[in-house]
Amino acid sequence: MQPANYDTQGTIFNIQRFSVHDGNGIRTIPFFKGCPLSCKWCSNPESRDPKPQLLFIKQNCNECGDCIEVCEPKALSFDNPNFIDRDKCTTCGKCAEVCLPKALEMKGCKTTVGEVMKELQKDATIYRRSDGGITLSGGEPLLQPEFALELLKACKEKGWHTAMETTGAASKKTIEMVMPFVDLALTDIKAMDPGVHLVATGVSNKVILENLILISEITKTEVRLPLIPDVNSDKQSVKAVCEFVKKMHNVDTIHLLPYHTYGEGKYDLLGMEYTMPKDAKMKTEDIEALQAMVQDMGYHCHIGG
Repeated sequence: MQPANYDTQGTIFNIQRFSVHDGNGIRTIPFFKGCPLSCKWCSNPESRDPKPQLLFIKQNCNECGDCIEVCEPKALSFDNPNFIDRDKCTTCGKCAEVCLPKALEMKGCKTTVGEVMKELQKDATIYRRSDGGITLSGGEPLLQPEFALELLKACKEKGWHTAMETTGAASKKTIEMVMPFVDLALTDIKAMDPGVHLVATGVSNKVILENLILISEITKTEVRLPLIPDVNSDKQSVKAVCEFVKKMHNVDTIHLLPYHTYGEGKYDLLGMEYTMPKDAKMKTEDIEALQAMVQDMGYHCHIGG
């Protein structure tokens, strides 16, 4: 194996420490910017755009006007409905730098494998003691294949367990290049019905499903199904996922992820519209019934990540 290139650049928007989800033990999660899907229920809408984005947190604003003075493209004004004219904004970040009350915040920054590794190294002892490790998330890590590859290689050089959350929306070449360095793939299946998948996520699931089989041939895989009312939360839809998983390899666990609205507030900060129904929720007994069905079909089934 060639040594990791610590100078390889990529764009992330967060590094979450001390996570007890998304893999075994205690984990650190670098969140990659950019996703080819646009799921209506996405709880990380700041992950979709591969470029850095500017957030406006209205309740923090004291209307001092310092940000307006440094904004060269004149994208900021109290006369703008959402304060930021995103057609003019170049996301240079100068406004966020002078905003003392933190009403303006940049989400996403260019970084290197070396800089990320410095952060991950802080918890190296915890990984060993908890049998934890690193999980790449996003967004879609495979949308930045070189960065993901070199970061995974660097983690493997340290002897850390690696995992990746992925939609499988990538080229086969990318998967064959990156996934051998992943100890555990956490693969999402949004919907089996092609039409439902297209409407709900904006992309076809044909290549995605083919890639999930390929991923499972390369590394240990767990399947995760977000339960979205009126999309895929009925028994027939969940059964269809289980039937497809039988075609995969190295899979013994399916996670059911109940729909939540934790990310709803982020949409307004980004000037985006949250289109999911306000009353979209599932009863606990219905989720438990789906769990029992999945278990009856021969899989370990967990509710949650």
